[in-house]
Amino acid sequence: MAASPADPRHVNAHAGGFDAMYAGQPPWDIGRPQAAFAALADAGLIRGRVLDVGCGTGEHVLMCADLGLDATGVDLAQVALRAAEEKARARGLTARFIHQDARHLSGLGESFDTVLDCGLFHLPVFTEEARDSYVASLRSVLRPGGRYFMLCFSDREPGITGPLRLTQDQIRTAFADGWQIDSIEPAIIEITTDPAGVRAWLMTATRR
Repeated sequence: MAASPADPRHVNAHAGGFDAMYAGQPPWDIGRPQAAFAALADAGLIRGRVLDVGCGTGEHVLMCADLGLDATGVDLAQVALRAAEEKARARGLTARFIHQDARHLSGLGESFDTVLDCGLFHLPVFTEEARDSYVASLRSVLRPGGRYFMLCFSDREPGITGPLRLTQDQIRTAFADGWQIDSIEPAIIEITTDPAGVRAWLMTATRR
């Protein structure tokens, strides 16, 4: 994937920077849920109160709302949140979209049964130290026994541009304390610019 204005390496960690990612249609905004997450929903694995971190234009939040779940999405891109709210109105669905930094989820003052993360954990802003803070942020809102489902770029994906390519060992290290890693499986992140998609990992973890 060639570098572009939507390449996360060019994004500053503030709302204006993230809004710039939605100046055009970013490649991950495919207009439907990712197949990997849709399969989880079909299997009944997404349950209870659901939080989607880095929800973008809201497809996974709206998928959960359509299933009758209490669904909330957070993002720093206000442009994306407005688009998500418009989708919810157009589809007659009830969902919440909140302008919130996923690295500081305790500020929500809420707890959830399921957390979804499609393409946030692999952003270059998450250095090793920042990943520790993010994982602690996740623990602050996920109930004990709650589950975290994450899609991220895999080290099996060729190239060096765009998001970080993560190894299974890096993922396991980040979630070593206070989590049970249930599985890390090969998956695909669907994008608009390549029908083959991007090689990814789908990780399922349970908060202890």
